[in-house]
Amino acid sequence: MRVRPTLSWTPTGDLPPGTTDLAPVADALSTGGVLVLSGAGISTESGIPDYRGVDGSLNRHTPMTYQDFTASARARRRYWARSHLGWRTFGRARPNAGHRAVAALGRHGLLSGVITQNVDGLHQAAGSEGVVELHGSLARVVCLSCGALGPRSELARRLEEANTGFEPVAAGINPDGDADLTDEQVGDFSVVPCAACGGVLKPDVVFFGETVPPPRVEHCRRLVRKASSLLVLGSSLTVMSGLRFVRQAADEGKPVLIVNRDPTRGDRHALTRVALPLGAALTTVAGRLGVPVDSPAPERAGS
Repeated sequence: MRVRPTLSWTPTGDLPPGTTDLAPVADALSTGGVLVLSGAGISTESGIPDYRGVDGSLNRHTPMTYQDFTASARARRRYWARSHLGWRTFGRARPNAGHRAVAALGRHGLLSGVITQNVDGLHQAAGSEGVVELHGSLARVVCLSCGALGPRSELARRLEEANTGFEPVAAGINPDGDADLTDEQVGDFSVVPCAACGGVLKPDVVFFGETVPPPRVEHCRRLVRKASSLLVLGSSLTVMSGLRFVRQAADEGKPVLIVNRDPTRGDRHALTRVALPLGAALTTVAGRLGVPVDSPAPERAGS
């Protein structure tokens, strides 16, 4: 029997209210050593929707689970058709002011690291270094048989060749790069195998229902232990993959600060939750600290 992974969380009435006061965030950053944990909300201003909230993609879309992907060739066909179309838009997304502010704060030595739950690569495109991709990256593909890794751009080329004329119009795009297509639009889309062994290819991301590799989790736990405080940006913290680091920081007596427009599952552990748009909020904080936020980044290579 298929067990649906936890995708939603209902706020309770005893959570502290959000604020518009950015002073605690600026104060924490001014002392340095801040670890950033980002979620889908930081990429919405780049045209990539988040999962939750009023306009979140979960209101219309159920993400592919690892169990469905590995068990069904039909599910893989549906996934790759939708993901192939979505990649055309997803791969062209550019960093926004929030990503650029995080990169600028890092260059000025105020951050101890960046952990992102996102798979879009926009932190790196903005100039952040040493980013831990908690859930992997859509820019890579892995073979489930031989473990070979390859660039998504090469797979996109092979899928284009195998599916000439595949030009459906999607109803929307989701945070995992999956476009909204009907079964009729998917049609008989051709999935290509691993070029090395003929095995099943999967994006190098952690699907819902799949676990984050333990070494990656432990690396993140070490980053939390070394940080002076934890700054959460654009995550509802609904799933444990991110929430556990908030709980760890709180248990270790380190300030947790959250910038997210809606309540989060970590609010009760936080010193404050700032309910402001991320791009404007982070640019304002950077300005208060005398950190210039660079102009928009150029188009990404290979997009």
